[in-house]
Amino acid sequence: MSGWSPRVVAAARAGAGLLLAFAAGCGRPAAPAVESVLRVSQRNEPASLDPATTTLPDEFGLLRALLEGLLVPGPAGAAPRPGAATRFGVSPDGRTYVFHLRPDARWSDGAPVTADHFVAAYERALRPATASPKAAAFHLVAGARAYGTGQLADFGAVGFRALDAGRLEIRLEQPNPRFPHHVASGPWLPVRADVVARHGRRWTEPGRFVGNGPFLLAEWRPDQRVVVRRNPAWHGAAGVTLDAIHFLRFDSGDSEERAYRAGQLEATMAVPGGKLAAWERDQPAELRRAPMLETRYLAFNTRRPALTAGVRRALALALDRERLAATVLQGGHRAADRFLPPGLAPAAAPAGGAVRFDAEAARGELARAGFPGGRGLPRLELSGWTQTPVLEAIQQLWRRELGIETAIAVREARVHLDALRQGGFDIAFITAIPDAADPLALLEDFGPGRPLNYPGWDDPDYGRLLAAAAATADPAERDARFAAAEGALLAACPLTPLYFNTKTWLLSPRVQGWEEDGLWGRTYHGLRLLAP
Repeated sequence: MSGWSPRVVAAARAGAGLLLAFAAGCGRPAAPAVESVLRVSQRNEPASLDPATTTLPDEFGLLRALLEGLLVPGPAGAAPRPGAATRFGVSPDGRTYVFHLRPDARWSDGAPVTADHFVAAYERALRPATASPKAAAFHLVAGARAYGTGQLADFGAVGFRALDAGRLEIRLEQPNPRFPHHVASGPWLPVRADVVARHGRRWTEPGRFVGNGPFLLAEWRPDQRVVVRRNPAWHGAAGVTLDAIHFLRFDSGDSEERAYRAGQLEATMAVPGGKLAAWERDQPAELRRAPMLETRYLAFNTRRPALTAGVRRALALALDRERLAATVLQGGHRAADRFLPPGLAPAAAPAGGAVRFDAEAARGELARAGFPGGRGLPRLELSGWTQTPVLEAIQQLWRRELGIETAIAVREARVHLDALRQGGFDIAFITAIPDAADPLALLEDFGPGRPLNYPGWDDPDYGRLLAAAAATADPAERDARFAAAEGALLAACPLTPLYFNTKTWLLSPRVQGWEEDGLWGRTYHGLRLLAP
């Protein structure tokens, strides 16, 4: 290499050495790593990613990827598992719990997760100005109801106290053996009050959201998708194998199913009834079923003059639920014989007996109410969202057994829910899903002034029965009192249960570790996605 400068010679020799090393190593550039991305269906566009203003179970299900409560639900209604707290202790009288936080728990901005953060989050959810639709989820705590309704001004008198950075004390109004299930529920997910104060309502946007869960909010395109990515600050990040989850918005089961068949989804929310037989026959391994802690029912608007107790009982008795479940619903749904679903129902039957189909008794009730053969009864509207076959079957049963005509109205889910909240309906198809795996969480919805008391029913005796059940620590006696309260609800008939829901969905064989908790939630950090 004479004639070349020493610098050029050195550079040439170095370059040749690199080329030889590359050729000896792999011979070709390394392929970029393929991300592990799980794509799941999200049927409802999230109205909010703030647990204080969220209402729908699938919204809370999405939030579980971003936030971690003190405890997390166990699969299929099992005991809750450790979350941000590793353990808890209970006082001998069952009224005081102390939760011990993980010393390595961190928010996504690196700040330690402390007991004060949980106290501030719960105060915000209870604060009347927040107007949280789930504020009542905290009413088990001493003073929480009074603070949430404005009767108590000093939050210091409410039963939340940070003993130190790592210990949170919660005092209850009365013992509740199912309290850990409440703590594991969606409304109890924490938020950083300082982040909310800094950004206001925009704190839930990507780039502003600070969470303590296994994933970070990376993208939110309304009516399209929500993207979350693995959170390296989460205490269990080393065990998370998914790089990202895409929650993709679909407005129907048919569009979900088509996307799944096209390889655009690994998990759907449901399967259309008309497609079940084909999947059972051709690809049964990808068809999954799980009973939910959920009751589908009809709410009767008790404020409507025509819907007297007698008319309501006639309408309830005229429903052949077994036929409805077997021939219309399919999918493994179970006809309801009471209001509380299996997994929550006490061993004792509700006072007054099981829900039943009795057409002759139904006609007698209608005649005694002043409408023999349905004559003179004003035309009522039967409303719901996307459940047209179910509504039509109910319409036909009432026509056949009672001689009455009803109009059917099918609306978008949020429009339907708004009508329920405002009392703008006659008879409405609705679903009862508790926030926590506790009979109290369902039955108390029908007390006076409760936001989910869609029938507008108010019975002081029912309130007393429910209060007696809630005040009982002995599990057997508690169950007996819940059965008595459930019987009173069914006897007054502000609603009538139809069936207990079974979730039926499609799941790719590539997805490993999927667990349902019975409340439309799951833990995402334990999922694995096999290579295609």
